[in-house]
Amino acid sequence: MLLAIDIGNTQTVIGLFGDDDDVDGPVGDSPAEAGLLDHWRIATNAERTSDEHALVVQEFLGFHGFSFDDDIDGIAISSVVPRTTAAFREMTEKYFGFRPVVIEPGVKTGLPILTENPREVGADRIANAVAALDLYGGPAIIIDFGTATTYDALSAKGEYLGGAIAPGVEISLDALYTRAAALRRVELVEPRSVIGRTTVESIQSGAVFGFAGQVDGICRRLADELGDPVVVATGGLAALIAPYTASIKQVEPWLTLHGLRVVFERNN
Repeated sequence: MLLAIDIGNTQTVIGLFGDDDDVDGPVGDSPAEAGLLDHWRIATNAERTSDEHALVVQEFLGFHGFSFDDDIDGIAISSVVPRTTAAFREMTEKYFGFRPVVIEPGVKTGLPILTENPREVGADRIANAVAALDLYGGPAIIIDFGTATTYDALSAKGEYLGGAIAPGVEISLDALYTRAAALRRVELVEPRSVIGRTTVESIQSGAVFGFAGQVDGICRRLADELGDPVVVATGGLAALIAPYTASIKQVEPWLTLHGLRVVFERNN
């Protein structure tokens, strides 16, 4: 079995993939879930040691009666936090006895990267692009609603062209709460209407419909250069924002994990 670990700035997502004979097809509505036995989300903490990570992972595996020694054949990692990457790399070598596949220069992804400096493209963006090409082909736009909202463009030939980066939904709201003394934190949920009847509803409306408008605006401009791309969304807030956009056609919560699985297979 494979552990796919996506280390983000705010949260780390861990997916457990079974072997081909363990799962016959997708376990949910998303094709990216094929073979995904379970998944867990923890806070990214750069202070956590390799031993602490091992303890957390073993607890998760124990939910299914699995263990380090008998069941895990490989680990694939994408990360934007170097210290946490090092801790997970050390954990893999110490407790599993093999080296992980880490998306970094020198790893086979099968993805031509046509940016001016391919080394600076985030590992999570590469994993997302690999997954989108595997599932949908190109041209494509991948939107990841994370700490930042990233837009990645793929050509019809399956080339990574670059994209756009905007402040994420939650950090934008954090800035609003910090700079506006009369406003407070609110739960980010579906608003009842565009016209908010309270301050809370007004903030919810501005966040959801505002970012939906941003998505459609950027996707329209990207599509002018790409042709007729499929638009795929992932990330924690994708399911909330996507229904209010005209652009997003596919929501894949586990897109990054699927990309990690594809990259792992290409390197083994």
